[in-house]
Amino acid sequence: MNNKDNRGAFIAFEGIDGSGKSTQSALLIQKLRQEGIPCYATMEPTDALIGSLIRQVMTGRIKTDNKAVAALFAADRLDHLLNEVDGIVSKIESGVTVVTDRYYFSSYAYNSVHMPMEWVIKANEQSSAILRPSLTVYIDIDPDTALDRIAKNRFRQELFEKKSMLVKVRDNYMKAFKLLEKEEKVVIVDGNRPQEEIAEAVWNAAREYF
Repeated sequence: MNNKDNRGAFIAFEGIDGSGKSTQSALLIQKLRQEGIPCYATMEPTDALIGSLIRQVMTGRIKTDNKAVAALFAADRLDHLLNEVDGIVSKIESGVTVVTDRYYFSSYAYNSVHMPMEWVIKANEQSSAILRPSLTVYIDIDPDTALDRIAKNRFRQELFEKKSMLVKVRDNYMKAFKLLEKEEKVVIVDGNRPQEEIAEAVWNAAREYF
C-alpha cells in the first residue's frame, strides 16, 4: 500500500524490548517530515482505554490470565485501526503515512510464549484482514544488549524483560516471519550497529513505499 493509489503507506516497527525500535520509528517519522510526506506516529498498546488497561497488566498492577491478555491486545488493535477519532485506517485512506511502534507481530511473538502461536494469529485475524503493513521493519538485537539498555533507561522492568523471556520472544518473531513469509513483507535490520547506520538501513528499505 503506498501513495500510488493516494493512500498512505503503513510501516510497522517490531523488535524485542530494548531493541531500539521506538527510536528508529521516531527517526523515520523525522525523515518523512523532512521529505514533506504527511505522516502520523503511533504505538501499541495505545493510550486509549483498553491500551491503558494492558499497561497496568504489563507492569504487574493488574493480574489476569495470559489468554485474557492476548485478547486485550487484539481488542486494542482493532480500536487502533477503526477508531473514528484517530484510527489508522482512516488516516491511511486520507493519504497519511502511518508509522507504528508495534503491531500484530508483537502479539505473535510475546503472547505465544504462553500459548500456541496459531491461537494468537487466529485471535488477530480480523486486524490482518483489515490492514497488513506495507512493510514490517524488525530491529534485531542480542537479548543481552537489550537488557543492558533496559537496565540503564527504566526504573521498573515489565513482565517480558528477562533474558530467558526475550530469547523466547526473539525465537517467536523468527518463527512468525517464516510462517507468514508469503503474506507479509518483512525486512530484518541489524540493531547492534550505531543508531545512524540503522536509520539509514531502515530508510533504504522503506523509501520505495513513498
